[in-house]
Amino acid sequence: MSTTNQPPLLLRPSQLKSLLDDKHDVAVLDATWFMPNSPRNGCEEFLNKRIPGARFLDLDKVASSHPLGLKHMMPSGRVFADACESFGINPSSHVVIYDTHGVFSSPRALFMFRSFGHSNSSVLDGGLPMWESESYPLESGPLSEVPKTKYPTPEFNDQSIRNYDQIVKNASLDPTVAELVLDARSRGRYLGADPEPRPGLSSGHIPNSLSLPFSVFMNQKPGNRDTPLFFLKNVPEIQKALEEAVGQEKASQIIKGEQPVITSCGSGMTAGILWLGLRLLGADRIALYDESWTGYAMRTESKIVKD
Repeated sequence: MSTTNQPPLLLRPSQLKSLLDDKHDVAVLDATWFMPNSPRNGCEEFLNKRIPGARFLDLDKVASSHPLGLKHMMPSGRVFADACESFGINPSSHVVIYDTHGVFSSPRALFMFRSFGHSNSSVLDGGLPMWESESYPLESGPLSEVPKTKYPTPEFNDQSIRNYDQIVKNASLDPTVAELVLDARSRGRYLGADPEPRPGLSSGHIPNSLSLPFSVFMNQKPGNRDTPLFFLKNVPEIQKALEEAVGQEKASQIIKGEQPVITSCGSGMTAGILWLGLRLLGADRIALYDESWTGYAMRTESKIVKD
């Protein structure tokens, strides 16, 4: 179970505004990410509208290279530390992460910070849309320089990530001892009925995994340019969604830490939303399959399940 003295996973816009007004050591990062087939560009939109003093965290660049060419894979400790230094982040800084979708890609960035031991980190609840709707200030144009800091190479929590070999081994175990894989993609993609957004990639699911679309943790609203906005539901609603997906007994085991979980999705992005939702419920035995379905389905030896 999560301890009560942990920094908040979610921070309301009013709380961030107070921290900024009081001149706390706060680093604000925009971690907006769009699907590869989207015409939108997160960095360009960041330069046009952002929270004052924010920096842009490109999750595809602050990442490690991958033999299959996959993007936004977990970076090395040094790559992470170099990025922190360029953003003016100290090991003690309170890092607050947002995105322009509401809450979509920011949980993945928070997962990265927490996995490298930077526990003083939070997601801005509602992201930039909520900040703007509450009439807090915005800025645009070129960025001002920030003093570069020194950030020691952090130690990575290797229990936070699962790789392909571990996923295959886990699928072969008796369900009573295996980690429970929760798939954040849509139900149609999980069942193999709907195509993957990445051309040429088969749909289907990992053996013995369960479908838990990230959208069931969210309230969805219309956004600009035909892109929906996503806002996290409250904790009781998230728990209800989990119980409907896995049953009350299994949900209770997850929340109590009796059932370890692996979150997965298309490429490791929205798996972060499941991770955040489960953490908000108090669960702490949660890993993320970094490659997720894209890496799994690209490997010829993979066994793909449909239906």
